[in-house]
Amino acid sequence: MSELSWKVLESNYLVKAPWAVLRKDVCQMPNGHIVPEYYVLEYPDWANVVALTNEGQFILVKQYRHGAGEVFLEIPGGVIDEGETAQEAAVREMLEETGYEFESFEELCQLYPNPATSNNITTTFLARGGVKKQEQALDSQEEIDVLLASPDELKEFLFENKFGQSLHASALFYALKHLELIG
Repeated sequence: MSELSWKVLESNYLVKAPWAVLRKDVCQMPNGHIVPEYYVLEYPDWANVVALTNEGQFILVKQYRHGAGEVFLEIPGGVIDEGETAQEAAVREMLEETGYEFESFEELCQLYPNPATSNNITTTFLARGGVKKQEQALDSQEEIDVLLASPDELKEFLFENKFGQSLHASALFYALKHLELIG
């Protein structure tokens, strides 16, 4: 097997803002070819949760996503804060976005949103035994509706392409397979 990794010869930040970090790298490929401008978006890592209540209902959220200009059906989750583990972020995000606490969290998968141009990874958990403990504690830029879906409703949403966020759709397939709800 040949070496495929590129060597970074130079790296410069073009934009460094809270939600937009853009880096330009000069790279050398294994065959010696120089790539003079390769742009990388740096994002924090994320944690997502496929969550089940004590009654076996899936906890979903709906929210507006300005980049696409649409309201999306999603699984809950968000940014992993500095000093936090992925699971700690998942627990925090579930409580903030939905008001639910859980008996258990199990890591399902780790996926890169777009490894060609961004550096972050998303860790998805399966949470079980959810009980509503409080009202939502949303950030100032969040408006989130919480809804519950039966396994059949969730599969219908998924197979009818109601989840526009690819990481969420992928996570749901992992979860449904893990739960033996699909073959």
